[in-house]
Amino acid sequence: MKKTLILLAMVIALVILPFFINHGGEYGGSDGEAETLIQTTAPHYTPWFQPLYEPASGEIESLLFTLQGSIGAAVIFYILGYYRGKRSEHAGD
Repeated sequence: MKKTLILLAMVIALVILPFFINHGGEYGGSDGEAETLIQTTAPHYTPWFQPLYEPASGEIESLLFTLQGSIGAAVIFYILGYYRGKRSEHAGD
């Protein structure tokens, strides 16, 4: 139990600590960096397609990105748990 609490505290510290180390820093994604680089190196480049849905703000975009990652992680861990349960069920035979 103590080990779990220490690990949980370390994870929380890893998430929160960067905001205090680089207070007021910009945390952008690689999509924005790629777009800037493309506009700099090839100003006449036109994208192959347009997004189907453009979120109204960056906060909504971040929410949808986080939601997508959370659903993906839930599916992966459900499958891992399912197969681990099946394996432990057969171990008792």
